[in-house]
Amino acid sequence: MNRFDTREKLHLESLSWSDLTWVSIENPTVKEKEYLAQNYPFHSLDLDDCLSRIQRPKIDEYKDYMFLVLHFPIFNNQLRVNESSQVSVFIGDRYLITLHEGKFKPLIALFNECQSNDVKRQEYLGSGSGYLLYRIIDRLVDYCLPIMNKLGQNIDSVEESVFSNGKHTKVKKISELRRDVISLRRIICPMRVVIGGLEPKIRHFGQTDLVVYFGDTVDHLDKIWDALEEYKEVIEGLNSTYNSLASDRMNDILRVLTILATIGTVLTVIVGFYGMNVPLPGGSNPGGNIYSWLVLVILMLGVIGGMLLYFRRKGWL
Repeated sequence: MNRFDTREKLHLESLSWSDLTWVSIENPTVKEKEYLAQNYPFHSLDLDDCLSRIQRPKIDEYKDYMFLVLHFPIFNNQLRVNESSQVSVFIGDRYLITLHEGKFKPLIALFNECQSNDVKRQEYLGSGSGYLLYRIIDRLVDYCLPIMNKLGQNIDSVEESVFSNGKHTKVKKISELRRDVISLRRIICPMRVVIGGLEPKIRHFGQTDLVVYFGDTVDHLDKIWDALEEYKEVIEGLNSTYNSLASDRMNDILRVLTILATIGTVLTVIVGFYGMNVPLPGGSNPGGNIYSWLVLVILMLGVIGGMLLYFRRKGWL
């Protein structure tokens, strides 16, 4: 095993088995780019892409090597959403170089595992660079599965709460889930195409037949995509259901307020009628004012009861 301990200023580590070397670069900078340009026959545009964070997943083939850009989801704790993080890979007959931002714990764990365990190092590096690339991609794809499980649990939780008493927080949660699903779909969709067509291109980078291995990885990606399609439909259904329930609740509130306003209007008319400065039945006799007041209250209660009964028979209450 070789380590670049003498290059302390470079964010670079390497390990070797037989004639294959795995170089891992975390948080690549211009210095790492210049080092690769001096020691490997890489195209300058590919080296520029390693420092870019806006490249789409792709495969660039050359005579002596192949360059890949892969994207995988990373959960952002501050924004509470899954974001895309880039892994750049140079693969040749005797080397495999990975460049990333240092956020991929499975990739870092795989490198450390090979670094500390001779058996694992022989297993992963002893079958050629193509097989090592498969192990890296498989580990990163499997890393997506817990993310999908957590997303599914969040959707189930929101689905159960939609039918409880309405709170505006549900709208926020549904919106966050929709944003998360959209973000994951943007990451996974191009990756299916890239990884699906990768196996025939790397056959000459090793002696192992990788058809079955990459077939299994593509199957995992297809399952993730199918789950995202299902989650998308569920979230759209939840959003539609919540809007329907909110509209129904609003209609109930408006119906009650309309009934109260209608009753209040009739009572206002009665009170206003007797408030006019003109002679009215029962209103001109000073001794009968108390009886007139009782008659007026009874009349108003009768009107209220009659209107409520009418609304009840009509099904408005």
